[in-house]
Amino acid sequence: MKILITAGPTREPLDPVRFLSNRSSGRMGYALAKAFALRKDHVLLISGPTTLPIPDHVDYIPVESAQEMYDEVAHHLNQMDVAIFCAAVADYTPATIADQKIKKSEDTITITLKKTPDILGSARSLMNFGGYLVGFAAETENLEANARRKLETKLCDMIIANDVSQVVIGFDSHENEVLIVEAAENTALPRDSKEHLARHIAEIIMLRSRQKNDPAARS
Repeated sequence: MKILITAGPTREPLDPVRFLSNRSSGRMGYALAKAFALRKDHVLLISGPTTLPIPDHVDYIPVESAQEMYDEVAHHLNQMDVAIFCAAVADYTPATIADQKIKKSEDTITITLKKTPDILGSARSLMNFGGYLVGFAAETENLEANARRKLETKLCDMIIANDVSQVVIGFDSHENEVLIVEAAENTALPRDSKEHLARHIAEIIMLRSRQKNDPAARS
């Protein structure tokens, strides 16, 4: 199987030395890439900046901004059987980028932001991806409701949601706990290392992908 995985944060430049970003470490996406590679699947990892080692036997494309990630996904997506959008992509980017370093002067500064391209939301509608589509939802409240809304609006087969308001899991942590939301059911995976969770998630995704392609496999 050919698997595309996005991981890590994106960086949206303000000037030559500053950028907007988030706390994503990329560990969950990299753990998934490793889990699928160990299964002998062909894995393409498109990643924003992290300090993590690239997993063995994984094709790797580094990107910085949300637009760069969108462009790489659009280029490769329809060669894939499964797409897993794990990256914490910035929702907004500066409307203009200063040519020179912004100097400290006034007590306050106003920065106008514009929306970044919706990579997950474009997978079906603009990129015409027909494979098995998995999104991630990092939430701070109403975990199941927000995940199910994302499942429906983004036309996903599965959403993997986690509560990033808990400091011991999610961003910057080696552990996580997730709620897998599908059209007909939810599956809760309790707190564990991201590596162990990734192996479990990979098995579930591959099973569901086979069932989607061959409904008789459900019996």
